[in-house]
Amino acid sequence: MEINLVAEGVKFMIIGMGTVFLFLMIMIVVLKFQAHIIGKYFPEKIVPVPPNSSPMNDKGLVAAISAAIQMYKKRNQE
Repeated sequence: MEINLVAEGVKFMIIGMGTVFLFLMIMIVVLKFQAHIIGKYFPEKIVPVPPNSSPMNDKGLVAAISAAIQMYKKRNQE
C-alpha cells in the first residue's frame, strides 16, 4: 500500500479551504439576513438638520476650536 503524501496534502488543503469558504459564505448570508430583519423591525430614525445650523457658521464652535489650538501650542512650545 503506497501513500502519496503530496496528493494527501492537496486533498486536505482543498477540503480545508472549501470548508472555510463554505463557512464564510454561510456567515455572509446570515449577516445580510440579520441586517434585513433588524432594519425592518428597528428602522433608523432620520433627524432633520435645520438649514442654518451648519458647523461652518457656528461662531462658538470656531472660538472653542481656536482656543484649544492656542492652548495646545502654548503647552507644547519648548
